[in-house]
Amino acid sequence: MRRKKKQQRLIAAAIALVVIIAAFFALRLTSSRQTAKSQTTTVTVGSIGPDVQVWQHIAKSSLAKKLGLKIKVKAFTDGPSLLRATSDGSINVSAFASWAYLEAYNKSKSNTGQQVALATTYLEPMGIYSSKYKKLSDLPKGATIALANNAANEARGLLLLQSAGLIKLKKNFDSASGNTNDIVSNPKKFKFKLIDDTTGPRIIKSVDAVLIGNTIALAGNLNVLKDSLYHEKIDQSTKNNINVLATAKKNKNNAAYKKLGKLYHNKQIQKWIAKKYSGTKVEVNKPVSYLTD
Repeated sequence: MRRKKKQQRLIAAAIALVVIIAAFFALRLTSSRQTAKSQTTTVTVGSIGPDVQVWQHIAKSSLAKKLGLKIKVKAFTDGPSLLRATSDGSINVSAFASWAYLEAYNKSKSNTGQQVALATTYLEPMGIYSSKYKKLSDLPKGATIALANNAANEARGLLLLQSAGLIKLKKNFDSASGNTNDIVSNPKKFKFKLIDDTTGPRIIKSVDAVLIGNTIALAGNLNVLKDSLYHEKIDQSTKNNINVLATAKKNKNNAAYKKLGKLYHNKQIQKWIAKKYSGTKVEVNKPVSYLTD
């Protein structure tokens, strides 16, 4: 009898020990989950066109989770509204603007707050496109050429036309805000039409030529390396056209936001981007100081 009671006490003690150990590990698991959850930062990224797909891919990657980021992606149809949303905090980080575009926004009287670049991402060559002509030399006298109606991309387009040998600009041309008034030589008497740059692919048949940035070109099923008559080269002269991740100035030291740059330049992510966009998004992994040197 005594032996039986002793066995029962041992069994009860063993069961109690198992319950205590199980409870201990359950508490540890819950605690670790809560800790992981508390260490995850939600970041809302705003973008335009094909870049929305890039950030949706990044958001779904295991790499984002490893860096403690939960990325929400919001699509916009135009640059000004995206940058305004970034300034007012509706969007944490914008993944759209070139350095020159961001600088022009910061200088504009209509902006709602200064922004800073967090990281460089890529350069997408701007191209000169035409559905009517196959060579630049075929463009006739008096041809109508469409340019973006925003300061940065109008200036960028004019510099591209100059690089192509079609016009000549004044020596002190402002690459961030120069315009058609700065043309000092126009041998073929080209006419210039300012358009919303997001409409470039749609109006290509109604003008003789149109200048389109690659993000917009891709959205219109155009490949700058194959379909343009002429496009930007990757060199020092196009440094202002490098795209950046940007945020409101007050967030310039936000550690979570800065992780987005590291995430974008991950080798796995870059391999996917290169394949998806046929090499038209040329990676630029430089410090932001490179843009101001």
